[in-house]
Amino acid sequence: MTQLTHINAAGEAHMVDVSAKVETVREARAEAFVEMHAATLAMIIDGSHHKGDVFATARIAGIQAAKKTWELIPLCHPLLLTKVEVQLEAQPEHNRVRIESCCRLTGKTGVEMEALTAASVAALTIYDMCKAVQKDMIIGPVRLLAKSGGKSGDFKVNP
Repeated sequence: MTQLTHINAAGEAHMVDVSAKVETVREARAEAFVEMHAATLAMIIDGSHHKGDVFATARIAGIQAAKKTWELIPLCHPLLLTKVEVQLEAQPEHNRVRIESCCRLTGKTGVEMEALTAASVAALTIYDMCKAVQKDMIIGPVRLLAKSGGKSGDFKVNP
């Protein structure tokens, strides 16, 4: 099993030193879901929600969250992201919204946490905007779909 990189020899949490690593193009994609009643989803789809465009707000929140991941998750490095994309898809057949995020950079450390944070915060924003209409929405699952670049190699979830 691979060792935890954020734990030093004394068992203490520390920020990984990436100064000797080679810069490579790195990309990660993540997804999240928000389950809700059909009526709540219909309000989002037809634009009748009293708070405005839920998808536009969630998209911007996800992008902002990716850029601030290092402030939210201890031991994450501040990164110069070159791409953050958040896509939202209404899935009426499942009474849910699917969120997919993609983060990219050329750097010394990966962007998995940024992609996961973007998808998670977009989902939380949908909940926040719709909670007046429905409080029992379900967020999840949230997962990493793929990552590429870096020493640990590529990863892609099985379909």
